[in-house]
Amino acid sequence: MSNIIEIDDFSSPALDVFARLTETELRNRLEPEKGVFIAESPKVIGLALDAGYEPVSLLMERKKIEGQARGVISRCGDVPVYTADDDLLAGLTGYRLSRGVLCAMRRPRLSGVEEICAGVRRVVVLENITDSTNVGAIFRSAAALNIDAVLLTPLCCDPLCRRSVRVSMGAVFRTPWTRIGSGSSEWPWPGMERLKKLGFKTVGLAPDNASVNIDDPRLMAEEKLAIILGTEGKGLSPRTIADCDYTARIPMSHRVDSLNVAAAGAIAFWQLRKPE
Repeated sequence: MSNIIEIDDFSSPALDVFARLTETELRNRLEPEKGVFIAESPKVIGLALDAGYEPVSLLMERKKIEGQARGVISRCGDVPVYTADDDLLAGLTGYRLSRGVLCAMRRPRLSGVEEICAGVRRVVVLENITDSTNVGAIFRSAAALNIDAVLLTPLCCDPLCRRSVRVSMGAVFRTPWTRIGSGSSEWPWPGMERLKKLGFKTVGLAPDNASVNIDDPRLMAEEKLAIILGTEGKGLSPRTIADCDYTARIPMSHRVDSLNVAAAGAIAFWQLRKPE
């Protein structure tokens, strides 16, 4: 039975998750079991529910209750559904709601690297990528192009931040992911060592002189491969490059020296897909 609540007091603490808490406060690092994230649009919320994520509360335009959000509401049981007109909600959140619906959901317990990599053959490692749009786009490509799991180094952007979830179009709920290390001192070592112990060969995307082309037959023949992508601008750290089994480059034309990391990742995922 839905619990529809007309908003008449914007200062209500129940609305903090939608309007006043920062992304860091939503994560609640001191008590991660109480942390939440925000999913936008009925489609994305539905994908999160499909993946087993637990809803806490909903915020939506009044007209969505019997419209596009009807199915989502029925799936969320008796969680509070806060509602008002679009203009009032924009005043509360500071932006127009994407398709008129937000859902606060509980953050999952993260699996360990060894657990998430058991039995898989292709993983991507995101090294210190802090742009949430790029992280979301990489997750979308990873899901579409058959990457088994995503590993994020400790300084990477949170893939469950609002913009990343939106850009990924819910792919962050479809692809297993976890952190590889809990502090900056744990990457590249012992993180790289953990990958090697799990049987992965590592390939870093780096346009240096020692790189092989992305279509090198040796790369494509590897049974288990970890594809490592670096941040915009600086790329992979020199130590990471030195410790990789391979470094690979995407050949460029017209004097273009590099691609956006999300675009480069999509090309690498397709080219280095699992061997038949």
